[in-house]
Order: sequence, then structure tokens, then C-alpha cells
Amino acid sequence: MSADTGLLAGKRILITGVITETSIAYQVARVAQQQGAQLVLTGYGRMSLVERIAARLPQPAPVVELDVTDPSDLAALPGRVREHVDGLDGVVHSIAFAPEACFGDFLATEWNDVAPSLHVSAYSMKSLAVALLPLLSRGSSVVGMDFDARVAWPDYDWMGVAKAALESVTRYLARDLGPSGVRVNLVASGPLRTMAAKSIPGFAELDADWDRKAPLGWDTVDGTGVAKSVCAVLSDWLPTTTGSMVWADGGVHAVGS
Repeated sequence: MSADTGLLAGKRILITGVITETSIAYQVARVAQQQGAQLVLTGYGRMSLVERIAARLPQPAPVVELDVTDPSDLAALPGRVREHVDGLDGVVHSIAFAPEACFGDFLATEWNDVAPSLHVSAYSMKSLAVALLPLLSRGSSVVGMDFDARVAWPDYDWMGVAKAALESVTRYLARDLGPSGVRVNLVASGPLRTMAAKSIPGFAELDADWDRKAPLGWDTVDGTGVAKSVCAVLSDWLPTTTGSMVWADGGVHAVGS
């Protein structure tokens, strides 16, 4: 399929969270470009690294700096994006962070460790959407990356709480941005071997067992299927879907353990 006829042909999309070629955000960027999208990426801290990774996409994409916890960065974001595109049709929020203390001992974790987890992993979706609202055209789609927060996973602890908060933030954003014609949804992925995931205690157990549980099977290395799901939600083909979560986990959410 050519870029002129792809699912995202002519769409201008901002993607956060590209760090390595294994990151979900990179896989989304790759598939989005194959489907005709024009991209702007964001990076934080390791800008030269993000720029090198961005250069490996099918078409090199510009990178703008963004710390989602910094009000001055958020205020400057529309101007930085306008240097590359004149508006946006889609935004991908693929940002999460929790200090090491948030994993593995739920009862012992202090608020000082929980607070940045909630800020970066949940509140930032609201911050990002509000900052970019002046650039979002009617019919735009904001998509966040989720991991099933309905249950208490081994060792996932306060990141699980943050993901539950993200799911709630999505519903309220959908309510408040709907009158502007902006859809807000999540894609809940199964476990993928990203750099961030490998640092989570208990990930190896999830990784090893997910394929057995998934009715469709599961490949923890290949994020293409998840990326295609994100691109579908970014497209015009779900025009009445908002405040929802699309499962891209091989079906594990639907079956008992």
C-alpha cells in the first residue's frame, strides 16, 4: 500500500516515547509512516539518542524536546511542533515511568515515589492533550498505551495503579474533548520486550506465559500487531469510538488463567 492510499494518508501525527527500535512508540511510528502519516516525535533528556533512532524510520522524522512534567515545555510545545507541521490529526501518548521502589513491595512504597509515577504515567496524558489542543483538527484522535489495570499483577504494584488512573483520565478527556471533535482512547497491549518492560520485576514470568494463555498466541518480540491497532484507532475508521480501550493482547483479557 502506498503512502498516498494508506490508512493514515495525509495525517499529521505526534508520537511520544520513542527511545529504542524495540519501543512500542517506534513500532507505531514505523507502521504509521508506512500508512502515509507525517510524523513529529518528542524526546526528553537523551535527545541525540532519539534523533538517531528517528533517523532509522522509513522516512527520518523531526524530533522536538518535551518534558511532560514541565509546564514551560508544554507551553512551548505547539510552537515547536508548528516548525514542522501546521496542525495535528493524531497524538500518541506512550510515556510511563515509576521509580524502582514502586515495584515489588506495594505496602512499603512511599508517596514520594508514587507521585512521579502518577504524574508521568497518567496525568501527563491530560497535560499533553491540553497543550496540543490548539493544533488538533476536528476528527483528531489521541491514543494512549495501556496495560490491563483491572487486576493486580505480580510485582507491577504502583505502575498498575498508575495505569488504572490513565484509564480514568482517558474517560474524562473523552468527555471534555468530545465537543471539539477529538477522540481519546487507549490501546491495551500484551507484554512486549521493550527496554522499559525488561526493568519491571515479574516481566519475565508474564513474557513466558502470555503466549500459552492467548487464544491467538503472542509474540513478545514483534510489536507490529500492536502498532497496527494503534494506527487503526488513529485513523478515520473509528469515528464514533471514544473513551474506550482497544485490546491488542492476543485475547488474554477475555479468558481465565
